[in-house]
Amino acid sequence: MSELRFNELRGEEVVYAIHRQERTFLPDREHCPLCPTHPGGPTTEIPFPAFEIAVFENRFPAFQAPNGAAEVVVYTDRHNDSFSTLAPQRAEDLMWVWRHRYAELGAREDIEYVFIFENRGVEVGVTLHHPHGQIYGFPFLPPIPALELVADERLGGCAPCTLLRRELTDGERIVYQNDSVVVFVPRAARWAYEAHVVMREHRPSLCDCEAEELAGLAGALQSLARGYDALFDRQFPYVMAVHQAPTSGGPGGAAAAARGHLHVEFYPPLRTAEKLKYLAGSEQGAGTFISDTLPEESAAKLREAIARAA
Repeated sequence: MSELRFNELRGEEVVYAIHRQERTFLPDREHCPLCPTHPGGPTTEIPFPAFEIAVFENRFPAFQAPNGAAEVVVYTDRHNDSFSTLAPQRAEDLMWVWRHRYAELGAREDIEYVFIFENRGVEVGVTLHHPHGQIYGFPFLPPIPALELVADERLGGCAPCTLLRRELTDGERIVYQNDSVVVFVPRAARWAYEAHVVMREHRPSLCDCEAEELAGLAGALQSLARGYDALFDRQFPYVMAVHQAPTSGGPGGAAAAARGHLHVEFYPPLRTAEKLKYLAGSEQGAGTFISDTLPEESAAKLREAIARAA
């Protein structure tokens, strides 16, 4: 079982999940636990010879009932695929899977925030190459979503709505858009090629989206992911983080679930084809990012890469 300890100096919870030290680390393809289980082959986490999208409880959870949840979402049975190379319908189906898990986990009283994310690439610490993401059901409101709610108060309304209006007015940092979604490099981006994928309409969560909006979200996410790979002509590492409203099952109930604005943030550690952004003294010790690139310049390069990859 995980243990929570409160860091008084930072005012935040720290999770100790020491059993995760034993999780599988970068196995070869023949021993990948996320591949299908083929007749005569090794047994994997997924006991079927083929599948489309699989969801199961993490064997090495950071959280577990009755104090949260941790799940794995496997995008495909094809080991060498990626989110960017999924068929468009599969990517759209994934949005519905995310929506289902948000609704089901969020209805639990022990879960206050459902966090959907993907770690891609060894540069961000991935331990399995097979295309997959994870879902954490936090038993508390994590610091970043909490700060987003504080931003709502500071800006006098929905912060993502306000920032989206500013980006649409400026236009310089927008890299992709469709009828449902706008993708831009934020004005105060911390990572060189950070991008935010924001719903045009105010939608607190995936559950509030229309079917065509989920299709638009899937298309925007894939376009951005393909653009990343085209940017330096290599597999591009990133953290993809889905930000939504706190869930109705937590202490805030329905009132909390009405806050928030669905958006997806990408944090890519590459600042050039070969150079990584490291979190060093200023970032870790003082909590202040120092960037080597301007968001406007990054947006221009990323916009061109997305167009090239289309």
